[in-house]
Amino acid sequence: MSATRMQLLSPRLFSRGRSELFAGCSGAQRPGAGAATRVRSLTSSPPLSSSSSSPDRALSSVSATRRGLPQEKMSENGVTSRAKILTIDTMNPTVKKVEYAVRGPIVARAVELERELLEGMKKPFAEVIKANIGDAHAMGQQPITFFRQVLALCSYPELLNDSTFPEDAKSRARRILQSCGGYSMGSYSASQGIDSVRQDVARYIERRDGGVPCDPDNIYLTTGASDGIVTMLKLLVCGEGADRTGVMISIPQYPLYSAALAELGAVQINYYLNEEKCWSMDISELQRALDEARQHCNPRALCIINPGNPTGQVQNRDCIEDVIRFAAKERLFLMADEVYQDNVYADGCQFHSFKKVLFDMGPEYSNTVELASFHSTSKCYMGECGFRGGYMEIINMDDEVKAQLTKLVSVRLCPPVPGQALMDLVVNPPQPGEPSYVNFIKERTATLSALADKAKLTEQVLNTVRGISCNPVQGAMYSFPSITIPEKAVKEATDMGQQPDMFYCMKMLEETGICLVPGSGFGQKAGTYHFRMTILPPTDKLKILLSKVKEFHQKFTQQYS
Repeated sequence: MSATRMQLLSPRLFSRGRSELFAGCSGAQRPGAGAATRVRSLTSSPPLSSSSSSPDRALSSVSATRRGLPQEKMSENGVTSRAKILTIDTMNPTVKKVEYAVRGPIVARAVELERELLEGMKKPFAEVIKANIGDAHAMGQQPITFFRQVLALCSYPELLNDSTFPEDAKSRARRILQSCGGYSMGSYSASQGIDSVRQDVARYIERRDGGVPCDPDNIYLTTGASDGIVTMLKLLVCGEGADRTGVMISIPQYPLYSAALAELGAVQINYYLNEEKCWSMDISELQRALDEARQHCNPRALCIINPGNPTGQVQNRDCIEDVIRFAAKERLFLMADEVYQDNVYADGCQFHSFKKVLFDMGPEYSNTVELASFHSTSKCYMGECGFRGGYMEIINMDDEVKAQLTKLVSVRLCPPVPGQALMDLVVNPPQPGEPSYVNFIKERTATLSALADKAKLTEQVLNTVRGISCNPVQGAMYSFPSITIPEKAVKEATDMGQQPDMFYCMKMLEETGICLVPGSGFGQKAGTYHFRMTILPPTDKLKILLSKVKEFHQKFTQQYS
């Protein structure tokens, strides 16, 4: 510190006694002799050069280290710089445990390959086909016209004077804007969401569930379903050691769950879906997982994804009833992730909401079982991932906890208002007799029909490949086939420090440009290997993708046999 700068400091600072100077410091913070020496050096020592190794400086460094303070470092030009306060060693340790396979290293490499292709680098493929994530519009699915018309009108109300927009779209836009502060989607909404939208969501749920009542006050609009799921987990997680909250999740699972539990410091309780029975749920497996977990944590919640991600199964009604009975008997909070409820393709399969089944089972269950269910604008026939619209409905939640939930969501002010508007359109689409109805039904039916065809095509092609076995894609947007990896390839992957299916998928990406996600990113039984792929690419591109997967697997198997 220069003499000029020292003159600007109050002289009283250096006339105080040592005890007064450091008054208020805790025992861990109060400096010892080394720090006192350093204070003296500020007033009298000349600037230190890069070669300085004074005892005072060494003592100061040791003291700073003991107190958890960043140490000073000397740069090449002799200027002292402080070490970073936030480092990999000092950051929140739970964040380092978070992994998210669908946007992991294999996707990062796919982005690099795309850039290299644009720069003219030669590859054994002309394009990268990303089948790693359920991003429908990125894969070429077209938006629903009515939805985009209303959102355009809401975003730029001057268009309400444009005669090219249908009257029902204008009517919807006016209703939404009237619920927005200042007649603008740029204003904040209530933290729980726009009242009129929550009312429309409640009416939609009542229609879907055959008249089961729905209270709009139990509806929370969210930033996609993921936001609602993480919020509920925050309410549930507490305790330490053997009392830490445990949350049961299916394996294979969607990585949102494992990532959120890692970040929150909760215990992940794995229960395995039955691959031999089309990824069905088995109550005896739930019981096994629960009994084992109770030895080291406090299980409090059970998460279900139906239709399934990444497995594509649709749970039947009997299974859902069994799960509800299990949750009631074991006193578990149920979380039902139902974002794919319109994506059901297989003959004999039907979506049953957990709420509908719960109330059909009578007051013994409908008055006691605590349930949170989630929906989103991102999937189904909409595929509007970027708008981040969603909702959750809570059933039988304690009133005091509900107040805390409302407080928690208020911290984030409100979900994105355009996403709320889109959610309103999903639950309140054009009705028979309205100008947009015929085209809406045509677009909705075409999208879901194409997905059903692609689900069947994926299953059929993959099952022609020796060493690949694919269950029927009953619903959702993905297949999760089992793959046989030769022992020689397993060894090479292990030697490289990679999971065998990551090794497999990375080689496929480098050789074919096909980006899939290894099953290890979702969880799988030991000794089995899988990959997840979306069925979203356009049919012509999906055929190319499947053909390349088939060719690669045959070549890979031959190479490592």
